[in-house]
Amino acid sequence: MFTVAVVGATGLVGQKMLKVLEERNFPVKRLIPIASRQSAGEKIRFRGEELTVQPLSETVFDGVDYALFSAGAAISREFAPKAVAQGVTVIDNSSAWRMDPKVPLIVPEVNPHAVSAEDRLIANPNCSTIQMVVALKPLHDRFRIKRIVVATYQAVTGSGKQAVQQLHEELTSGTASNPFYPHPIAFNCLPHIDVFQEDGYTKEEHKMIFETHKIMEDDTIGVSPTAVRVPVLGGHSEAINVEFAHSFNLNEVYEILQQAPGVTVVDKPAQNEYPMPLYAEDKDDVFVGRIRRDPSIRNGLNLWVVSDNLRKGAATNAVQIAELMITKRSQ
Repeated sequence: MFTVAVVGATGLVGQKMLKVLEERNFPVKRLIPIASRQSAGEKIRFRGEELTVQPLSETVFDGVDYALFSAGAAISREFAPKAVAQGVTVIDNSSAWRMDPKVPLIVPEVNPHAVSAEDRLIANPNCSTIQMVVALKPLHDRFRIKRIVVATYQAVTGSGKQAVQQLHEELTSGTASNPFYPHPIAFNCLPHIDVFQEDGYTKEEHKMIFETHKIMEDDTIGVSPTAVRVPVLGGHSEAINVEFAHSFNLNEVYEILQQAPGVTVVDKPAQNEYPMPLYAEDKDDVFVGRIRRDPSIRNGLNLWVVSDNLRKGAATNAVQIAELMITKRSQ
């Protein structure tokens, strides 16, 4: 049994982490919910018990075994090393450590071998990257991916509570009192997630490129992403086009995906069955459908991939990493 801290416990991902810890019966001896000083003192419930949210400080990690961080990159950069120095295993959901060559970037279904029992700081990948690599890694192992072209359709929960409030207010009253986005999100699509970089891509798109290379352990894969925010409350969708080095047949593709850990194939278009954000809500699998050849290129394949961004895209993957660490340390 372990003492577990959740940093950012009052946020959307933090709240989902608490729920996933409870659902998966994670061996929690004591849970410490942590948040900013503004949220300190709030009450949260865990396994039927009411707990008081603690303010973030250096001393709050005393006696903690595992800390799940979801409070932004600046907080993680400041406090994760301090927690690690106290013997805590930190699993960080921000972008702070993902591309650090010394920090494992882990999706347990894809690269569990990339973390060791001795590691104390582990990065949780970006939500849109996680669902893509869960679907593509087993195909890459068989046919070798040369190039990925992906367009994302990302829900507002990926931006946090302020964005969710903006969507609700725009849908009910037409305007938002404190908008998160630079434009209306209701009845709109924004091809703008995170900050634009000098090359014209956003940080979100860069994450999908560089994190895919690191997780798949193959820098030769070409990745061309366009990340779009859509007026969906929860659940990210991705239209993925893949070019393989080797030929394939669709039956084998189906078989590989149906056997892949964490993947559920939903692909009966004649019966109007295909992955949708509503279908993926509160589930942990990555759902794959609209599987079809791309007739415009040799060895081309199209996929439609959907997952709950707060669960597998964040909270569940973080808890799975903690479970993986416990397993590795017990061996």
